[in-house]
Amino acid sequence: MQNARSFSHSDAGFFDEMRLESEGIRSPYKTFSNWFENVPKEVLRQKRQEAEILFQRLGITFSVYAEILQNERMIPFDIIPRILSAREWAKISAGACQRIKAINMFLSDVYHDREILRAGIIPASQILDHPNYLPQMKDLNVLGGTYVHIAGIDIVRTGEDDFFVLEDNLRTPSGVSYMIENRRMMMRLFPNLFTCHSIAPVEHYPQLLLDNLRAVAPGGGSDPTIVLLTPGAYNSAYFEHAFLAQQMGIELVEGQDLFVRDEKVFMRTTMGPQRVDVIYRRIDDAFLDPLVFRPDSVLGVPGLLSAYRSGNVALANAMGTGVADDKATYVHVPDFIRFYLNEEPILPNVETYRLADRKDCLYVLEHLSELVVKEVQGSGGYGMLVGPTSTKQEIEDYRARILENPANFIAQPTLALSTCPTFSESGIVPCHVDLRPFVLSGRSVSMVPGGLTRVALKEKSLVVNSSQGGGTKDTWVLED
Repeated sequence: MQNARSFSHSDAGFFDEMRLESEGIRSPYKTFSNWFENVPKEVLRQKRQEAEILFQRLGITFSVYAEILQNERMIPFDIIPRILSAREWAKISAGACQRIKAINMFLSDVYHDREILRAGIIPASQILDHPNYLPQMKDLNVLGGTYVHIAGIDIVRTGEDDFFVLEDNLRTPSGVSYMIENRRMMMRLFPNLFTCHSIAPVEHYPQLLLDNLRAVAPGGGSDPTIVLLTPGAYNSAYFEHAFLAQQMGIELVEGQDLFVRDEKVFMRTTMGPQRVDVIYRRIDDAFLDPLVFRPDSVLGVPGLLSAYRSGNVALANAMGTGVADDKATYVHVPDFIRFYLNEEPILPNVETYRLADRKDCLYVLEHLSELVVKEVQGSGGYGMLVGPTSTKQEIEDYRARILENPANFIAQPTLALSTCPTFSESGIVPCHVDLRPFVLSGRSVSMVPGGLTRVALKEKSLVVNSSQGGGTKDTWVLED
């Protein structure tokens, strides 16, 4: 029989979310541990195989653009949940909501009065010369005053009460479908676990998102037409696009399904044109309107910006949010919180070096073997250097890249990411995790109690991205 003592301790220096060496099983995991003591390893192996078969049948896949044939594959799913107490979640939720409130105020400010720039909190050139700053958004009053309707905040943990924000995803954040499907899978595999735990639900996320999208519709109609705009079936997150559209009961459309007439957006239907009020877009700014941005785009809708500027359609997220969604702007978000909310950040940033700053750059170049270096506009775990696990040649090659354009990089300490127990063929092993909860803004700023826990399945890896071999876990928030 498998028992709690077989859970491996995390490596020295890493916080084990299930078990403390000095105190034993932590409180959030005690009931789970008692149940787990009586589960044979073979049963767990069968449950994992069942999960794989079910995910394949449901078509829950993702694509990796770096692969030549763009093969779709499953994101590995771990059957051992990550469990957070109500107190832990309260801190995460309050901190993430505080952060998005400040970011929305920042975006409104930089596209209107620019008070934060005049105050010198952030250099004006860093914003106005930013590749994702859209002058077309200047003085545009977005419907509902909300720029970021859906945000994914990447959070890491290093200790009992030590949570840090690693990244803000403010343009087209993905992953929420896996959060929901992971919960459904766990309820199907282990229904008895849900009878002995009081776990906060996440299944209402699509309805909460729909309510927030309705809240920003022009004219405040009671039954606005909402669509989800996808780049198409070859997009890496297409499963999620189709999933969310189906769950919300709205149309999944591509650019060719929409057109603009008299500065209004219409959808082509078998019954004739239908006016569209809100577009939940999963297409980047550059591809949204070929008349204004990339003329070679076949993904967007010609004339969309004119309809948007006229206030005849709402976009979620708003155009231009990318100016707040890079790793150089991320450094200043605690300052945004202090400036706009007059509060101290509940969730601090990870210590970050901006290589655009000469002093920071010199320090980083001298300590590359100790740091994680990332491209300012990078994502998905691509284009980064993890110093402690890199070869001397890899470090020197990356040094040359930095010297070509230092402002294109930031660096952070190699974090002691917390670990959670994970099921493997060799038994239960500790693997590093992060958390992406989703913040919704519309009628209010709110979150469902949970998120996407990503887990680094490669031995000793700190990179949790699915594109780099990471997997996912169901995230439980206990209600008592």
